[in-house]
Amino acid sequence: MSDNKKKPNPVDIHVGSRVRLRRTMLGMSQERLGESLGITFQQIQKYEKGSNRIGASRLQKMGEVLSVPIAFFFEDAPNGAATPDGFQEGQGPNYVVDFLSTAEGLQLSRAFMKIADPKVRRRIIDLVRTLGEASEDEGGSGRS
Repeated sequence: MSDNKKKPNPVDIHVGSRVRLRRTMLGMSQERLGESLGITFQQIQKYEKGSNRIGASRLQKMGEVLSVPIAFFFEDAPNGAATPDGFQEGQGPNYVVDFLSTAEGLQLSRAFMKIADPKVRRRIIDLVRTLGEASEDEGGSGRS
């Protein structure tokens, strides 16, 4: 029984990662989200890690504060097969969430979206693809 308390449920981890994703997309701090919900930033951290489950009423309030429907938090939820860090194996739909949950991914996405010229965007995609392939050829997997 103590093992179950130590190991978060994959769905709780997923919901927490979606909270983190949306909060960072909005540029909102854990402290600010916590204040909006009447809880501490430490509690937000626990929710985002999946170590504490988010109750239904609190999840509804989070959706309101983060301007998303409750269903957003469950999009592409795992069927229980997650790695210890909460990410799905392989290149399934969750790789986008994984990428945007990192500071680098969010910065790259924001910078890319500021580029108005579609031809420039295409060149950047081609460049990144080429760099990724070169990294694979050198033995790097691109994921750690």
